[in-house]
Amino acid sequence: MHADSHKPAVLDHRFTAANPDRQRQELEFRCGLAAALQAVKGAGAPETGHAYGRARELWERLGSPSEFLHVPWGQSRYHTYRGEFDLALRLAEDILDLSSQRNDSGGLVLGHHSAGHNLLLAGKFAECRLHLEEVVALYDPIAHRSLAHAAGHHPHVNAQSLLGLALFCLGYPEQALARSSAAIAEARKLAHPPSLAVSLSNSALLLWLIGDDAALNERADELVAVATEQGFPVWHALGTTFRGWVKVKTGDAAQGLFLLRSGSATNRATGAEHMMPYSLALLAEAFEIAGQTRDAMTQLDDALEIVERTGESWFAAKLCRHKGRLLLEQGHPEAGEELYQKALSIAREQGAKSWELRAAVSLAQLRRDRGRRAEAHDLLAPVYGWFTEGFGMRDPKDAKVLLDKLDGERE
Repeated sequence: MHADSHKPAVLDHRFTAANPDRQRQELEFRCGLAAALQAVKGAGAPETGHAYGRARELWERLGSPSEFLHVPWGQSRYHTYRGEFDLALRLAEDILDLSSQRNDSGGLVLGHHSAGHNLLLAGKFAECRLHLEEVVALYDPIAHRSLAHAAGHHPHVNAQSLLGLALFCLGYPEQALARSSAAIAEARKLAHPPSLAVSLSNSALLLWLIGDDAALNERADELVAVATEQGFPVWHALGTTFRGWVKVKTGDAAQGLFLLRSGSATNRATGAEHMMPYSLALLAEAFEIAGQTRDAMTQLDDALEIVERTGESWFAAKLCRHKGRLLLEQGHPEAGEELYQKALSIAREQGAKSWELRAAVSLAQLRRDRGRRAEAHDLLAPVYGWFTEGFGMRDPKDAKVLLDKLDGERE
């Protein structure tokens, strides 16, 4: 027997080059490997990218068969997690074009999902919403059942949880929570651990944005439990990060900061740049609570550098507002106000009403403190007046309290 005969022929590129059947076998193997690596190593891990890259070569050689459209989808996801959003979005658009030509509804589900995810991260919330709603509308649980195996999770579950984040940013916090809860319920019903992990992760992020630390603690614990049981390092890191935040908020700053740093480092070690700005924002707020303002500022500067470099701008208004507040507290009023203005401008450009309300409250408070009460009222009143839901939540309540004070002072 030849010395190399123990090597599987399916992996020998020389052998498969002229043999379509062997190429298809290897493509199936590479797809399975890529899906497994995505769950175990992370979607942005170099190993995952390599597996999808080889699968893409084989897929194109075989004429880009529709049943393997999850190959360019996986590549798009890999680039998303690497913070390469323009490239990821181009791949998503290619999937949509090809699927439209072939009238392939499964491919459209994957393409709209990928486009929606990338547009969310780029801060294009209205466009993102349209794509994600298309996923939910197009998804057929029978016809598209195989997409969960191919994609690593059920696309319609993840689309709903991402919709929750988009709806919050757009100013619909109650609808956001409803979508997020529906995603978790569907994942539980399907008994699909990766889908449950991703929906819990997005729910935890949403609860942090809204400011519900009690519910966040429960979500973080369940996320860590699922990730530990299934061996999902990325989701375990995210759960650890949120656990750290809760510990900081409940008075255990040292342990909380340790967990936050640990979760952030583990996530980044997988090759992921995606979602690092919010991870650093968590750290910044934790450092501020612990009285370590300089460290908080460092985290915010790092986060804003990533925003500038990658274009992951969905969080940019929050980062600018937080940095502005720290600068004001350090005695830099002009620089602080400038960043509040920048936060407001970014939010308006993005149509992000939740971010706009927070920036408007901060800027209106600053103007009130300087005796510019009418100006403060005229800034905040129309932003608050736009809202139609969520009045029992922290942000609208803060806005209403400030408006009532301003109204009282004008009389």
